[in-house]
Amino acid sequence: MESKKSIIQSAVSTLELEAAAILNVAKNINDDFEKVVSTILQSEGRVIVTGIGKSAIIAQKIVATFNSTGTPAIFMHAADAIHGDLGMIQINDIIICLSKSGNTPEIKVLAPLLNNAGNKLIGMVGNLNSFLAQQADLILNASVEKEACPHNLAPTTSTTAQLALGDALAICLLECRKFNESDFAKYHPGGSLGKKLYLKARDLALTNEKPSIKPSASVKEVLIEISKNRLGAVAVIDDENRILGIITDGDIRRMLENNGNIATLKAEDIMGRNPKSIQHDALAVEALELIKFNNITQLLVLDQKTYFGIIHLHDLLNEGIV
Repeated sequence: MESKKSIIQSAVSTLELEAAAILNVAKNINDDFEKVVSTILQSEGRVIVTGIGKSAIIAQKIVATFNSTGTPAIFMHAADAIHGDLGMIQINDIIICLSKSGNTPEIKVLAPLLNNAGNKLIGMVGNLNSFLAQQADLILNASVEKEACPHNLAPTTSTTAQLALGDALAICLLECRKFNESDFAKYHPGGSLGKKLYLKARDLALTNEKPSIKPSASVKEVLIEISKNRLGAVAVIDDENRILGIITDGDIRRMLENNGNIATLKAEDIMGRNPKSIQHDALAVEALELIKFNNITQLLVLDQKTYFGIIHLHDLLNEGIV
């Protein structure tokens, strides 16, 4: 049984080896890398990413990153390619082939077929003297000195280098396309990430009631309105639907503590006169930041200068924004 110290040392050593490999890959970024980015940007087709073994798994991740950042991509397993899947490749598609050795049997069969079809072939390869490197139109150098595996066998450092190089490609393409948060939201509509990028304040406010009273309303009317709508607050508005203030549960408690006779009190006597608010077309995540910064639980939503609704902290929690 390995000691705790040796286990920790092994983990640290692995991460240090892989970090060093990524730094070495960065040093190998050259004109070919720039040409690969330019070729993809100018292409009217898709990017087909292929590989065998562990490289195939990394290829799938690169495809997923490409697709989510504005570069249409498809994964093709190198073994399946030579048994029918070559049919997925269209005339304008670009192929990126991942291989550490560049000399596997499947790659040796596949590369000439791709060249014969006239598609641009990019080799992400760890051996610059390999068959794949010789067949490729452009090369992405993913060479590493050794694997993190103590036997220098299991693909570890080499696949990390491929993964990092794929991310570098994706980010360069993203920046060249000026792919922004709105574009990102189109491809990530599900889950909390997507909601942070597209959900607006109005979307939340519209799911709630719209509690409001006039400044002359009695304390009883205030309590009824707050209880009826279950938002813990009510907006005080004028005849033109403009915000004059807000009354919260906390305001009610403070009123009861500080006043012996509440019969003559009106809404305007107990309302907060500088309520925090947000425009209805602002992102919900901006509403969250306002709520957190001001240490409040309700936020008024406006349409220009008029009252639109209320957002409660629970609305943001329910949507997974928090």
